Amino acid sequence: MKVFVTGATGFVGTAVVKELLAAGHQVAGLARSEAAAQKLIALGAEAHRGDLTDLESLKAGAANADGVIHLGFIHDFSRFKEMCAVDEKVIEAIGEALAGTARPFIVTSATGVLAKNGIITEEDRSESDANPRVATEKAVDKVAAKGVRVSVVRLPPSVHGEEDKGGFIPILIRLAREKGQSVMINDGANVWPAVHQRDAARLYRLALEKNADGGTRYHAVAEQGVSFNIIATTIGEKLGVPVVSLGPDEAAAHFTWFAHFARFNNRSSSEATKAALGWNPTHATLPEDLAGNAYFPA
Repeated sequence: MKVFVTGATGFVGTAVVKELLAAGHQVAGLARSEAAAQKLIALGAEAHRGDLTDLESLKAGAANADGVIHLGFIHDFSRFKEMCAVDEKVIEAIGEALAGTARPFIVTSATGVLAKNGIITEEDRSESDANPRVATEKAVDKVAAKGVRVSVVRLPPSVHGEEDKGGFIPILIRLAREKGQSVMINDGANVWPAVHQRDAARLYRLALEKNADGGTRYHAVAEQGVSFNIIATTIGEKLGVPVVSLGPDEAAAHFTWFAHFARFNNRSSSEATKAALGWNPTHATLPEDLAGNAYFPA
């Protein structure tokens, strides 16, 4: 199968490209620069020049493929709502190119778009527009209603691994280094679900090959919930800085724009995903990666 992949040179995308190639698929990755194109070629993939705002290029990439995995997202949190609107247009454009073909289309969302007491499951849908990223899943449902075989992979707040340079864990480590303390809100009882980069990549491949009915949701969740206390404590111990509990207002001043994510309490299940795809995570857990050398090389 020839697969068109957006976000193909990112942290998760690179692992997905490697996973697809190892399974015998061909890959065409979206490349917005010559450096990105050369990285894809070095991996053994084809480079398809364009970017997430070039809808005609995206349509062409999708039309020339047997399936699409959409991992790309413009991570400009100062214009987050606008970037979510861009994602909505991307999904609609690729969906238009795939309409009437029965080719699989895998879209990336996040468990964090759902706010719920208890455990979040694949069957849950957001009933609020408070998080702009909900636009992604609403766009998926619109495309699915037109007969496109589009599925969603929801990533957890922490996709971790040795190559993680720009995810949430590196942000927390950088903040702790800069401010001389590793902070949790109150007792840090809120939890983040997590998954290793390579386990997530395998799930994307399995979802693509399954080619389920439009609107299917999958959870790339290996650990239902790792407490923020464990995350903050391990970072503090590794850096040799104090681990500090702050109230919500003080924590907001410490985390600034990241405070929203530090407050996440997002326990999520992947039992339905495992049953549907035969997916079983085998790589290191988040606590293991934090305690080992993944983020703190010897």
